[in-house]
Amino acid sequence: MVKDALAEAETRMKGAVKSLEEELATLRTGRASPALVERLEVEYYDTATPLMQLATISAPEARLLTIKPFDPGSFKAIERAILASELGLTPSNDGKIIRLSIPALTEERRRELAKVVNHRTEEARVAIRNIRRDVHNDLREFEKEKLMSEDELKRGEEELQKLTDRYIGNLDELSRRKEAEIMEV
Repeated sequence: MVKDALAEAETRMKGAVKSLEEELATLRTGRASPALVERLEVEYYDTATPLMQLATISAPEARLLTIKPFDPGSFKAIERAILASELGLTPSNDGKIIRLSIPALTEERRRELAKVVNHRTEEARVAIRNIRRDVHNDLREFEKEKLMSEDELKRGEEELQKLTDRYIGNLDELSRRKEAEIMEV
């Protein structure tokens, strides 16, 4: 009973960490990374489609991304999506390929991005705490229904807290790494 609840908690907490990793990958650093635009939603035939399904994205240089659409008719839609995004990048198109030059970040922009990292990390922490609360309530419910003893409840609560601390530590480490990457000149 306790093992099942803890296994469910761990699965959900892993999902929260994975979600934060994906969100942080889309944040711009001074370096070009295909992850920056992969999930960008492009209106393609009246359907929001991730850019990675419409084009090949590569980073041939440290400050340059190239996007080669599979369908030449999607150039305009891709350019519109890039311009409408929060990336602050201007695409240049030569008819065959779209180039995105990644300018160096200003100190002010770096600080803003660090705040965004901290905000998103805090949201993930809240998600993990909510998972802990849900599982904790389930454990108490099991104990009320006499499906487990008080001792089992105590042990389960301790294990749940250890699990929570471990995953919050993972979030903090992710946040620290991303912040260091952003602040790197």
